Amino acid sequence: MSNKQNISIFQRPAWVVAFALTAAFLWGWAFPLVKLGFREFAITPEMTGSKMLFAGIRFFFAGLLILLVAKQSGRPFKIHRRSDWWFIIALALVGTTLHYAFFYFGMSHATGSRAAILNSLSVFLVVILACMFFKSDKMSTKKMLGCIIGFAGIMALNIGGKDSGSFTWLGDGMIIINTICSAVAALMTRGLKKRINVIVGTGYSLTIGGVFLIIAGFLVDGTLPCVTGYGLLILLMLTAISAIGFTLYNKLLSCNPIGKVGIYNSIIPIVGAISSCICLNEPFLWNYLLAGILAAIGIYIINKSR
Repeated sequence: MSNKQNISIFQRPAWVVAFALTAAFLWGWAFPLVKLGFREFAITPEMTGSKMLFAGIRFFFAGLLILLVAKQSGRPFKIHRRSDWWFIIALALVGTTLHYAFFYFGMSHATGSRAAILNSLSVFLVVILACMFFKSDKMSTKKMLGCIIGFAGIMALNIGGKDSGSFTWLGDGMIIINTICSAVAALMTRGLKKRINVIVGTGYSLTIGGVFLIIAGFLVDGTLPCVTGYGLLILLMLTAISAIGFTLYNKLLSCNPIGKVGIYNSIIPIVGAISSCICLNEPFLWNYLLAGILAAIGIYIINKSR
């Protein structure tokens, strides 16, 4: 009985499901909010610097918010080795700067619903990479079948002719590179708890990654052409999504097998596609439904293989 009470809340099955789904649900809403933010701040697809600046401000303040909460709750901040700082900087570069630079580029050249479904590729990449690098995650026939079906869902986005959309490097290509960065960052997060408190490390990572994005944005003449109250509200909502989502997700990754946590991101494309259609008045095309169903089946099979 005492062993059960000593188990972290982030390892208890019911709370793992609740926290993972909460993070995924919030991230799903980020797809239409990013596009609404672009529209409200008058950031056009060719304004690369402005997109990086917008993203940088979001993650910089999300990181500061996490660090503030961590400080108030008495989390340890001390980092003992220089190599640990380099690890945190590398995580910030991959998991925040590159990850969201490609995400924001892709979002400005693709519909929110299409990008949301394409982003589910990260779920399967996390499962495959985790099986390659961690003993706690082992590949099985069911996992392989789930990944194949899931990848088929991604391919389904590009069938149906011009009306269903087609692959573009500036849109789909950037989202795919973003999913690779996301999967690699998920693996790196597993090593974060060996170096620093995970919540503090998450705050450092987002803050440093946000600074990199802001600097890059200014270097290529990034500005926020039109600042409105509604635009600032959207930016505040995106900041809160990042702070809550990354805190929950990274803590779960540090306490559980990566594949066990990553599979719950299956809700992201569903929430992202539906919320994009509602908020952005985007058409929900038939191949989106097919892609979503195949992705969900693939993730269900992977979940049942545990």
